[in-house]
Amino acid sequence: MTVRVEVKDGVALVTLDRPERHNAIDLQTADQLRGAWRDFRTSDEVRAVVLTGAGEQAFCTGIDRSVDVPQPSSPYSIDDPLLDVGPKAADLWKPVIAAVNGMACGGAFYLLGESEFLIASASATFFDPHTTYGMVSAYEAIGMAQRMPFGEVARMSLMGTAERLSAVRAHEIGLVSEVVAAPDLLDTALKAAAVVASYPTEAVQGTVRAVWSAREAARAQALAGAPHLIALGNLPPERQSELFTARGREFRTR
Repeated sequence: MTVRVEVKDGVALVTLDRPERHNAIDLQTADQLRGAWRDFRTSDEVRAVVLTGAGEQAFCTGIDRSVDVPQPSSPYSIDDPLLDVGPKAADLWKPVIAAVNGMACGGAFYLLGESEFLIASASATFFDPHTTYGMVSAYEAIGMAQRMPFGEVARMSLMGTAERLSAVRAHEIGLVSEVVAAPDLLDTALKAAAVVASYPTEAVQGTVRAVWSAREAARAQALAGAPHLIALGNLPPERQSELFTARGREFRTR
């Protein structure tokens, strides 16, 4: 299993468990995430969720680059294995709190973009590598545009691997609700989830749905155009691989 699920006192702790791959999501992990969200929908035992990554280096670094996903030739058919790995894609309206440790980048935003709020360790960083590798950041940028000021999400999406957003800066712009020391991260997130789980779940789920409805129309319109932008703007996979292999290691954290 590459996704660990532990349930206690109404709170499900979901851990991406591939620390040797920086918790990158392969096809098996994607399937397990989908299954977890579906199970939570019908479980009276689960009233709130904490989502985190194993180890100290990364929360999640998006799709595992070793995954081979053949793409149709038509821009009207984009096969994205991460498109439905988030809780809202599974129609889960029980609150999800993301506990972000280490790097969170690229496809991690599918998960962060569908969480209710983020708590980060002081060592957490956020960045979007797509443009560096000749890829369009569409779904990721759209998800973050719901949570960050326009200029900040544009800068993060365009700067690629050259710049990372620190936990402190992420808190300043509202992406992160709280920054804590790394040893306190999971305990802080679990305590917040326990409070929410102690309330009547019907009221909690209704509140989550109401908050999301405030921005869902604009989000839906933006997502509808994403496949076409990706089909038009992405370099061929072999060229992406060349850029990924030749990527630089230097970056600035702000």
